[in-house]
Amino acid sequence: MKGKARKKAGLPPGTLIYAGNKTEKEKARITLFSFNEEIFEEKECADVEECFQFFEKKNNVNWLNIDGLHETEVVEKIGKMLNIHPLTQEDILNTEQRPKIEEYAEYIYIVLKMIYPDGSGDDLLSEQVSILLGANYVVTFQEVKGDIFAPVKERLRTGKGRVRTMSADYLAYLLMDALVDNYFIILEKFGEEIEGIEEVLLKNPQTETLHRIHNLKWDLLSMRKSLWPLREEINNLIKTESSLVKQSTFLYLRDLYDHTIRAVEIIETLRDLISGMLEIYLSSISNRMNEVMKVLTLIATIFMPLTLVVGIYGMNFEFMPELHIRWAYPAVLFLMLGVGVGMVFYFKKRKWL
Repeated sequence: MKGKARKKAGLPPGTLIYAGNKTEKEKARITLFSFNEEIFEEKECADVEECFQFFEKKNNVNWLNIDGLHETEVVEKIGKMLNIHPLTQEDILNTEQRPKIEEYAEYIYIVLKMIYPDGSGDDLLSEQVSILLGANYVVTFQEVKGDIFAPVKERLRTGKGRVRTMSADYLAYLLMDALVDNYFIILEKFGEEIEGIEEVLLKNPQTETLHRIHNLKWDLLSMRKSLWPLREEINNLIKTESSLVKQSTFLYLRDLYDHTIRAVEIIETLRDLISGMLEIYLSSISNRMNEVMKVLTLIATIFMPLTLVVGIYGMNFEFMPELHIRWAYPAVLFLMLGVGVGMVFYFKKRKWL
């Protein structure tokens, strides 16, 4: 990413350079979905220009999905075809954008952040998703191939729901809704993991547990940074006066806005639980250390009088009458044993042991 940033330094605005760090060697996958109430067509294009002919069908809604941003010429061709501003094209390729919404005369540009677990499942990865909403089209750009929009694609293929009867803005809403739903899936997994960590903390806290708590804390912070501006973004769509967003879609956007608020509230709750877990960890470690010190102190206390007896009879005085008594040695041993056992019973009676 740093190398890409240095490449962009000093270049004029609108220069198209991919500034992400998820470059795949294979070609970008270009998929088109063209549909209306009667027809549906899905096509995987070898070149983006193959899909342009479908955009001439004004009665159809066209969804063009691009997986892979390393081929900047694909973005450039789409920009020329749909009259996309050069700064918008630059933002699509600069994957460090903050979630936002920008309104233009012919389209609305939406930036989202998609969160998903890595291969190990221990960490979260973030990917930028860009959406262009036009009068009869939606264009989505993803950094890598993924199935985050698989439920929407399946609904289009099967004709379930009202998606084929609605306009492009409703399709854009469904894509945003799929992304927000993915946040809930991750948050549910986090909630289950936090419950398991709490049980470990109460029984046997380990250093690995502390590391996982810190990782969860940062993952939740990353999700909050993505969701908080998304909430404002959806609110701006609700308030927009653009003709690209129909009045009938506002109801769905308000419902999506409520979902983002609920997701943010869940994140805040989990963050409070994580903070409490850190306190539980420190308390558990402190209690365990106190128990160890308590046992060591009791052992040392028991052996103190025994050490005194041993010290007395370890002195090399010539005139020690006990040295000439036949049963002196076992008597002293029994005395030491009695003192030790007596102190143990005394500690148990006081509930120190």
